[in-house]
Amino acid sequence: MEKQKKISLLVFSAEYDKALAAFILANSARELNLTVNMFFAFWGLCLLRDPAKMSLEEKSALEKMFSLAAPQGPEALPLSKMNMGGIGKALLQEMMEEHETPSLSVFVNGAQKKGVNFFACKLSLEVMGFKQEEMLPDVKILTAKEYLQDALEADIQLFI
Repeated sequence: MEKQKKISLLVFSAEYDKALAAFILANSARELNLTVNMFFAFWGLCLLRDPAKMSLEEKSALEKMFSLAAPQGPEALPLSKMNMGGIGKALLQEMMEEHETPSLSVFVNGAQKKGVNFFACKLSLEVMGFKQEEMLPDVKILTAKEYLQDALEADIQLFI
């Protein structure tokens, strides 16, 4: 019996269009029956933040300021280019709607339902002052070494 193929996505960006590409690939890979592991580091962690669970408790003053300033979930992300104070993103979302393309949040939820594995970088969580309790359900914490051990076994590795 052939071993199931695996894709590893390291998501470092907190920009709407880049995140959209990562989740389109993740959902498509699951539809091809690939194992999909997504490792979120630094700004990529903003994609895993659950706005309903965010808390300022047990955070230093710097962590509180950073937590409030960082994007709070997928729909709060700006575009990587032509954001123009949010106008560019609104135009992109309007074009997506015209083409009946789901929003980033729908892609994130779809990935979870399809069994995409979400991993948060332990060091990134600590440095940015985010807590596991503030993340989406079923997010596991990994060290960079653990991620690399897993990525070495992947058939496809992408950095977004």
